Amino acid sequence: MSNTVEIQQPRWARTLTAIAANADLFAVTRKRDLDPGDRVIVSTRNSVYCLHAVGGDQFVVSGGWFERNPSSRLTTVNGCTYGGAAIRTDIVAACGLFLEFGNSVSTTRIQRVRVLRNTETFREEPTCALN
Repeated sequence: MSNTVEIQQPRWARTLTAIAANADLFAVTRKRDLDPGDRVIVSTRNSVYCLHAVGGDQFVVSGGWFERNPSSRLTTVNGCTYGGAAIRTDIVAACGLFLEFGNSVSTTRIQRVRVLRNTETFREEPTCALN
């Protein structure tokens, strides 16, 4: 008999049904709610990205991968994934999900999202407690 106890971490939804059932649990920043000039600051596990909305579903992105590849800063956002192939194409960022850019770059898990409106004021989205 073993004295070892295995503790498993909570698993994120892995089936399409489970993903759909949990979709409304995430605080999201939707593409349709952003105007040209708005900025979205996305803090992930490994990097911070600044997405500057320029209109037409395009963003000028800095930070993370884009700092090492400055010629690729103008891109779109495909949406956010749950860590697999299922993607929410209507959102730019959501705590707990992974951001996927139009150039196929994906981030690590999103920890925090802030939206800075073109008017120089900002509204802060809820932070994530993903310890």
